[in-house]
Amino acid sequence: MTVEYVRYRIATELQPAFIEAIRSANQLLAAAPDCLNYQLAHCEEDAELFVWRIEWTSVERHLNGFRKSAGFGAFFQLVKPFYASIQEMNHYAVVADNPL
Repeated sequence: MTVEYVRYRIATELQPAFIEAIRSANQLLAAAPDCLNYQLAHCEEDAELFVWRIEWTSVERHLNGFRKSAGFGAFFQLVKPFYASIQEMNHYAVVADNPL
């Protein structure tokens, strides 16, 4: 499993549209067989910061599966207006976990 973190800085007046776009994009992620989970978090210390955490089966399946799938075009159109607001978009390997 790999975890993709996408960090955004979104101006206050754009936040309702941003959150709605991510909610719609999440519906497309839910239909993607290689997407395991997703979550959007809003920073409590800096009201313009958001982190979108997406779990994938692997980096390879994200890049060569989902990004090349028929659903990716619709997904990208939803998030494209906020692309310039991305501060980081990277994949991370989990190296320590807390099984509950």
